Amino acid sequence: MTQTPPSIITLDGPAASGKSTIGRKLADTLGYLFFDTGVMYRAVTWVALHHDMDVRDEELITQMTQSTHIDIRPASKSDGRSCDVLIGDKDVTWDMRSSEVESNVSLISSYAGVRKALSDKQREIGLRGKVVMVGRDIGTVVLPEADLKIYLDASAEERAKRRYDEIIARGEKADYDEILKKMIERDHIDSTRAVAPLRPADDAVIINTDEPNADEVFAKVLELCK
Repeated sequence: MTQTPPSIITLDGPAASGKSTIGRKLADTLGYLFFDTGVMYRAVTWVALHHDMDVRDEELITQMTQSTHIDIRPASKSDGRSCDVLIGDKDVTWDMRSSEVESNVSLISSYAGVRKALSDKQREIGLRGKVVMVGRDIGTVVLPEADLKIYLDASAEERAKRRYDEIIARGEKADYDEILKKMIERDHIDSTRAVAPLRPADDAVIINTDEPNADEVFAKVLELCK
């Protein structure tokens, strides 16, 4: 008898822990929707910076989030993206990967109104099933009833190296020490915020990705789905 894989799978964890790589491959293998919820927070942060908004003005940023049309579509280009992120008609998929967005996204993500506005849409998509949803509070807040919850973790040093290699591979300049510093700062903000802090769900399977390569981690995750 063939075992049916879990319909709703959540992958949580800190930045650059391997969530997107593993989640995307798992979704492709299962024929599920891959939805990295972090792109929504990056998109909102990009809008705020693009319009020179004060990112410390929580009320202003919340109102902007509620009124901004963010669309997530299947990838239209083979340039490493996992999806297209559109603000109106503008493709901001790579624009929102800038160091400036990276430095401000955790602050904006900590705002209760922003999280509520985006979490509602994320939950609506997730409850349709056959989805691999990636983020920081999916298993704990957005979809606590998920069939399978996984939490990927890795040291700040290893995650900073991955982010550094990613930037260099795109032909851009990068400073490892600066990336590590920002990574540690972001971890602190994400794990200590009052609303939906970064933490494993009580029933999540925790996998450390420091040592195993992506293929080995994927094999562990796929086994959990059987």
